Amino acid sequence: MSQIGAPRGRTCSRSPRSRTLRSVATLTSAVLAVAVLAGCSSSDEADETPAAAQDNAPAARDKVADGGTLRWAVDALPTTLNSFQADADGTTSRIAGAVLPSLYTIDERGRPQRNPDYLESAQVVETEPKQVVLYKLNQQAVWSDGREIGAPDFVAQWRALSGRDTAYWTARNSGYERIEKIERGKNDLEVRVTFSKPYADWQSLFTPLYPKQVMGSPNSFNDGARTSLKATAGPFLLKAIDRKNGDVTLARNPRWWGQPAKLDSVVLKAVPRADRADALAAGTLDLAEIDRSTAERIALALRDARAGRGGAQAALAHGPGASITPSKALKSWALAHGSDEEKAAEVQAARAKNQQAIAAYASAQDTLAKYAVRKSLEPAYTQLSLNGESGPLADERVRRAVARAINRQELAESVLKPLGLPAHPPGSHLALAGQAAYADSSDALGNQDTKEARALLADAGWVPGGAARKPADAGTKAGSEAETKAEKKATDTTKEGATKEGTTKEGATKEGTKKEGAEKQDAKDAAGSTDAKKQATDTASDEGLYIVGDDKPGARRAVPAPVIGAGGPENGTGILSPASAAARQSAALLARAEALDTGTGSGARAALPVAKTDKGVAGAYAPRGTAAPVTAPEAATALGKDGKALSLRFVLPSGPGSESLRAVGDRIVRMLDAVGIRTEVTKVSDDSFFKDHVASGDYDLALYSWPASAFPATDARPIFAKPEPASDGSLLVEQNYSRVGTDRIDQLFDQAAGTLDEEEARELVRQADARIWAAAGSIPLYQRPQLVAAKADLVNAGAWGLAGPRYQDIGFKKPETSKGAERTTP
Repeated sequence: MSQIGAPRGRTCSRSPRSRTLRSVATLTSAVLAVAVLAGCSSSDEADETPAAAQDNAPAARDKVADGGTLRWAVDALPTTLNSFQADADGTTSRIAGAVLPSLYTIDERGRPQRNPDYLESAQVVETEPKQVVLYKLNQQAVWSDGREIGAPDFVAQWRALSGRDTAYWTARNSGYERIEKIERGKNDLEVRVTFSKPYADWQSLFTPLYPKQVMGSPNSFNDGARTSLKATAGPFLLKAIDRKNGDVTLARNPRWWGQPAKLDSVVLKAVPRADRADALAAGTLDLAEIDRSTAERIALALRDARAGRGGAQAALAHGPGASITPSKALKSWALAHGSDEEKAAEVQAARAKNQQAIAAYASAQDTLAKYAVRKSLEPAYTQLSLNGESGPLADERVRRAVARAINRQELAESVLKPLGLPAHPPGSHLALAGQAAYADSSDALGNQDTKEARALLADAGWVPGGAARKPADAGTKAGSEAETKAEKKATDTTKEGATKEGTTKEGATKEGTKKEGAEKQDAKDAAGSTDAKKQATDTASDEGLYIVGDDKPGARRAVPAPVIGAGGPENGTGILSPASAAARQSAALLARAEALDTGTGSGARAALPVAKTDKGVAGAYAPRGTAAPVTAPEAATALGKDGKALSLRFVLPSGPGSESLRAVGDRIVRMLDAVGIRTEVTKVSDDSFFKDHVASGDYDLALYSWPASAFPATDARPIFAKPEPASDGSLLVEQNYSRVGTDRIDQLFDQAAGTLDEEEARELVRQADARIWAAAGSIPLYQRPQLVAAKADLVNAGAWGLAGPRYQDIGFKKPETSKGAERTTP
């Protein structure tokens, strides 16, 4: 998701921060969702301003030429055309958006918009005794086979995705399991959907809508829709999939009843991101997401063109010929024409090769000058994930210390500022700036603070010289097992009794000053959360975890797999002794989360100063399995406990498109080193990164991204759900790859999804996010940059930001006559 907007509201800070088809995404793409829940209420329009505006060369339809073919790069050909299967990816979603009904679309502010091409209206018409939603369909809406879109299609999709029939291999079904029945209304154009229990996110359902021919039987759902669609209903239809050449061709739908598509066809071309610069230089693409280096090369070509410097001159200025000085050229010419025939032949061959390179570079730069770089911020954020399953990070104090050691503002600026994009760290795990659900709850954890990070580590037992000391009771027993258990029980009882008082007092003391200016308004917020406060307290577990399946979701409706650079229970409510500064800080953090639950927090923080360094850390990289080295002189000062050094395994992708992510990783290594946390950086292939490390839990720290959702109560719940015991004693983690969760967070998600009161729903979502911050299982760092190369005359396409594409409006600008007027197409 290029203007800067700073949301302001009742409890949001001034720092900025929809309904995607939450199908499983590739590691380098994300799909946007439509917004429905409101986050911070305010009378100020700035609340809904995105952090960066869309950049898609908007043009009125009468300025767009009829006809033409758009060559659009995708990461790979789709393995399935069924968006509800586990291996659906970004290409699957792109095709679905062009050829299938989307009952709701989104605008540039991430707000839901009824799609009039399919719906005349859709609203909740009854709430008692059951919630009933009445859909009134566009009477012209028909499938490509001529059949009307109607109740049979809704019924077939509900039955396929409800989870009741296990013969359907579905990846996601959240929401559909709440439907009790679907009926025809007063006529064929009305569909009545009755829910067994209230569902706030009902607008997330039936998008995309598949025909009953696809959803009507397990065979057609599981296998038939993988390679073909029996009927479509969009501005385009699926014409062909050419797996040999890596193309998917979409053609204008002759039965489309809405505004006709401007383009004759769209060809989705599978071009790996590492190859896109060459493809653009060859002129074989019209639209492609690109990396920073390719964007810089295009910008250079445009600058040369504006300066009247052609490709050949550019090649001599900054291309292959840039290193040729007059003296070198003279010497080369002399050798090429000298008496030493053997040397002359060698130099002549080198000169010829260099001339070819210069010519190729010049031609490429001339072609690249015909493109524009369109940029915004993706509807996705990159996070640092902290695996709380075992090891040092199983202790919430260590997780919080990691979080407090990191300067998120510096990291955001390092990625976004060079691109001219607003660099504001996200304040929410559940929404982005511009979405109605956005609220900055990051102060439930706190800003970068080296002193507090070190205090938390000390409180957890990680002290200087600890790596060189053996446990005091090594080789002996402190007492009988029964005595030890009794002592532990007594200690736990004492801590439990002191927690509420300690947490409340310390939280009130630390936060008192910050809250003073917001208490009156926050007291009003508290009214909507009285019932929520009565829920059970958070519980914790440190049992071993097991991922059922792989990185793909199971029975629930899936959210996309985390995106590269495209993301255990909370011990945070376990009581810490208030005897130390670190313990008091932990209590204050918990009090802050509780304050946000009750609406008594301020939610505002000052911006952090930016401290940068370009120096690397010696020994930061080591082969997999190699412990962080601790030399004899360092052992006395390195942080450790019971003879073990504090070292975390940081897993990063090693692919050619992950340079920026690794650069962020380097900065994080330096920040952690400053507080005494050592890191062992392990670089793995992009293919292995997520499946073999993140999803399987084989890491301590990892960087990946989650796409935004307009329906966090539904879509984000699996990401933050507390792992649950399976029948075999293992734990089911759903998509919570940090393994950090609590019962209370789950309850808040469930309550938000089950209320039809928007004010109450957004308050519950805000409370859930505050507790996610306090648990410190994942730390949002920055919103991902969105860079798109587009032909200069391509309009209504580019970096859409929070919005999604309107396929029928995409096209090429009408050419101009010699007088400057647009030429009318006959």
